[in-house]
Amino acid sequence: MIRLPDLAPANWFSPSYEVAGKVVLITGAGQGIGRELAEILYHRGAQVVVVDIDAAAARRAADELGLDTHSIGADVADRAQMSAAIQEVVRRFGRLDVVVANAGVTPVPATVRTMDPADFDRVIGINLTGVFNTVHPALDHIVSARGHVVVVSSCAAFAPGMGGSPYMVSKAAVEQLGRALRVELAASGASAGVAYFGIVDTAMTHDMLDTDELGKELDGMLPWPLNVRITAEYAARTIADGIARRAPRTIAPSGWEPYALLRGAINVVLDRKLAADTTVHGLIRAIEQRR
Repeated sequence: MIRLPDLAPANWFSPSYEVAGKVVLITGAGQGIGRELAEILYHRGAQVVVVDIDAAAARRAADELGLDTHSIGADVADRAQMSAAIQEVVRRFGRLDVVVANAGVTPVPATVRTMDPADFDRVIGINLTGVFNTVHPALDHIVSARGHVVVVSSCAAFAPGMGGSPYMVSKAAVEQLGRALRVELAASGASAGVAYFGIVDTAMTHDMLDTDELGKELDGMLPWPLNVRITAEYAARTIADGIARRAPRTIAPSGWEPYALLRGAINVVLDRKLAADTTVHGLIRAIEQRR
């Protein structure tokens, strides 16, 4: 895939940040985007800590990377586990420079009326509270190192969330958390950025959009270029390159950039259109019939 330059004005004069010799912790790094990012940053000279709820997958990823890597099995939804993970990293390496809060899940398709409240809590607990649990215990170390934090949001934060609102809610909230961090950390010389992705070709995407009939219908409703898929490696490289310039935000694929910039106006029209669309009505009824 051809990579387009990041044309966001906020990134034109961003300072450079070299990860060689830095200690980087990545959650959800046993597979997908996190695993690809661990490899990219390792090859750029970072000491990488692979964190995943699947301890075996984390250990396997760290072993495959080689020296200067470390694995930790931890659930981001568990505050005590993440606090212990950060303490373990600092004891082992003596510092922590970069944190990437990447771990996330998708909900079972459901409307707000028909969803299991436990599924809402699960998604928020991992996608939002899990980001807080990852970042919060690390911030004193990030400030001391004048390091960088990346929180992974989604282009889903821009769009209406019918049929999957817990995911959109969580990612919109992560965006706001990242923006707050960006401003709060600036006074100390540290920085934070928000990563946004459209459709990334991962196991999670296949489960949600390719193997599920209703997911296929939702996917089919996305117009070009919003339906363009990117690889996990492409997404990871976007994050890595964003870290290298302390980018306040990264968006991939680039077709989402106009939507991101104009969403205030677009969403007023889009919400009205979707609310009146009979195809959407049929899709919502089909989702609700599943309960």
